[in-house]
Order: sequence, then structure tokens, then C-alpha cells
Amino acid sequence: MRPRVAFATVIGLLGLAVYVAAVVTLGDHLVNRHWALQAIYYLVTGIAWAFPVASLMRWAAR
Repeated sequence: MRPRVAFATVIGLLGLAVYVAAVVTLGDHLVNRHWALQAIYYLVTGIAWAFPVASLMRWAAR
């Protein structure tokens, strides 16, 4: 395994863990809100992680 791939793997896993913790923590404030607001929040945050991960993967593949 190349060092760049190993670094990207570690950063990706740590970043994803921090992102999930932040999304869940902020999502806790939406518990008593309208279901549509919760759905939009989780839809957006569920897709948003893919953009930085894609950039990280492209960087590691170089």
C-alpha cells in the first residue's frame, strides 16, 4: 500500500467519524421538529459526505 493511500484511509475514517458525530449531535436538536425538516436534514447530510470523500479518493489515487 502506498503511503498516500494509507494516509487517505486514516484521514477518511477519522473524518467520517467526526462528521457522523456532528450530524447526529445536530440532528438531536431536530427530534421534536416537523418530520419534513428532519427528512431534508438527513437527506442533505447523508449525501454531503460524498463530496469530500470523492476528493480524498482522487487525491490518493494520483
